[in-house]
Amino acid sequence: MSFENEKLEDNQPEEEILTEEEGLAPEEHDAAETEQSKDKLEEEYNKLKNDYIRLYAEMDNMKKRTLQETEKTIKFAISSFAKELLGVADDMERAIAAMSDNSESCAELLKGVELTQNELTKAFEKFGIKRFNHIGQKFDPNYERVVQEIDDKKAESGTILAELQAGYVIHDRILREAMVVVAR
Repeated sequence: MSFENEKLEDNQPEEEILTEEEGLAPEEHDAAETEQSKDKLEEEYNKLKNDYIRLYAEMDNMKKRTLQETEKTIKFAISSFAKELLGVADDMERAIAAMSDNSESCAELLKGVELTQNELTKAFEKFGIKRFNHIGQKFDPNYERVVQEIDDKKAESGTILAELQAGYVIHDRILREAMVVVAR
């Protein structure tokens, strides 16, 4: 190379020198840079879009869970109050049973207590409280508590023979187990 050619080469702009070293013309270099920038923006956009979708789904699930928990809380909020009323229901049943044995002198009182019991039962039903009775069925530890076992040759072992205290559910959840007598 001659000295003149070296001078010309030295006077080239830096950008041209760099692009020539990379093997790209200045226009191609700008296009490649633009393409890289575009790819980078698309990648960032996709990441943000995925993050948004995930967060949206998470918020939607949290909203659904909160609604379910709120419904459960409202549905079962009266449980402690209902448990207190079960004793009243038991006492009314005992009063009716005692009066029915001596029905001549207690006819009006019996009628009044039965009407009161019917109102209590309606109030229970309004709030999803139901009595269950499994006499004659197999003992289920989820619903009953065995208080006594009796030898009974007629009944199969584990069969409920009598109920000493009624069992109740509130919206398919046990409010109180029944106390039962079971065949041995």
